[in-house]
Amino acid sequence: MEMGEDRVEVKAGIIGAGIGRVHLEGYQAAGAEVVALCDANESRARETAEKYGVRKVYTDYKEMLKDAEINTISVCTPNSMHASMSIDALEAGKHVICEKPLSVNAADAQRIVDAAAKSDKKFMVAFCYRFREDAQLMKKFVEGGELGRIYYAKTAWLRRRGIPGFGGWFTTKELSGGGPLIDLGVHMLDLTLWLMGNPRAVSVSGSAYAEFGPYGRGAGGYGRDKNLGGKYDVEDLAIGLIKLENGATLHLEASWATNIEKDGGHSTLIGTEGGACLNFAEGGFKLHKEMYGHQVDVLPVVKAGSGHKDEMAHFVKCIQEDKAPTATGEQGLEIMRILDAIYESAATGKEVML
Repeated sequence: MEMGEDRVEVKAGIIGAGIGRVHLEGYQAAGAEVVALCDANESRARETAEKYGVRKVYTDYKEMLKDAEINTISVCTPNSMHASMSIDALEAGKHVICEKPLSVNAADAQRIVDAAAKSDKKFMVAFCYRFREDAQLMKKFVEGGELGRIYYAKTAWLRRRGIPGFGGWFTTKELSGGGPLIDLGVHMLDLTLWLMGNPRAVSVSGSAYAEFGPYGRGAGGYGRDKNLGGKYDVEDLAIGLIKLENGATLHLEASWATNIEKDGGHSTLIGTEGGACLNFAEGGFKLHKEMYGHQVDVLPVVKAGSGHKDEMAHFVKCIQEDKAPTATGEQGLEIMRILDAIYESAATGKEVML
């Protein structure tokens, strides 16, 4: 873009007034206008629109896609809707950011990637944890060679009692694609692979357990007040062992309900020259190295942050300056392939080759 050239003005429409509120706040913080909000629950949509000064409200996303004023769409709906809505938005000539996971399985994710490849618009997956300030700094340490060659990594997001939306779409496999693995594990898997340079997976072994949800136990957070009579056919704990093309190994854990001391999450990298652990409960990360013949622990002074606003600022800037987003559809597809393989391995008891 030439110096002084007017930047593209981002005019956004958001599908889904749940997590969509985070997108809305991010757009506005980045100086973009949110023109319209769409939600099947019209009263929730109107209430949110009034609160944030959004001019238009829709209950049918296809009608919103016909709005010529809108050039950008956020897909913030249940996972099973991501593919159809993202593809429709791309084919309508809109830039698209889709909430994680990319879809409920790799086949649908591939359809999105194919549609994005045919479009001249920007497409990005909302992997917000990459955009935390501590994660961004840790990435610089990795790229600067402070850890050497990373040959092992482990990551987890575990809750003691935290099944969300008990009996709703979160706990219904047809709508969500799975439980904590596809809800929480997707974040940790993306973050850790991104820190490692996005090596591809070559084989996966996994296990999954449902020891709380099927018995009406484990609800927490915004799920605790829900009717427990709803459907629950997903896991509440999943584990994956992933072997990567560069010879490294990654261990992943994700749970909504587990008998542990407290909730927590981390991304830990082990390299030939050092190790580092990003701890979500405490914020920031620690670097472990040998310097001048002694073991040392380095604690960078850095904020944690959620990453949501920086994620949206990045997407807006990519549209304005015609740059490629860093969280690509292809990377989202690779994550889905790994998640599919963990579920398959858990069901069959066998390692899955990719």
